[in-house]
Amino acid sequence: MKRSLHIVWHLLFGIVAIVVFGAAFMLLWNALLPQIFGITVINFWQSLGLLMLLAGLSKFMAISAFWGMRGYRRNPIREKWMKMTPEERKEFIQNRHHFGHGFRHGFFNNEESEKKN
Repeated sequence: MKRSLHIVWHLLFGIVAIVVFGAAFMLLWNALLPQIFGITVINFWQSLGLLMLLAGLSKFMAISAFWGMRGYRRNPIREKWMKMTPEERKEFIQNRHHFGHGFRHGFFNNEESEKKN
């Protein structure tokens, strides 16, 4: 009995929260956007649909941003480059010129001059 009452309470709270957020979104949309951008007025169901769309897009963007940052931190090529000595880097760049994908000329000259300064 207590468990079923607990479930009913959570369902009721969830429905009330959805209605309140949907109504608040609808009121804000109808108060601001038609006057600022000339967009049409929306109803309650359209506001719920937009909220669901925005929630899905924000979750997708958060997940993709997380994976993008994770890939940047764990870039094995960058880690290998950072572990190379300056001589190994020069050799790597000279060998890369043979494939037609070289870096700009004087790359290491600029880097060495910055280290001296």
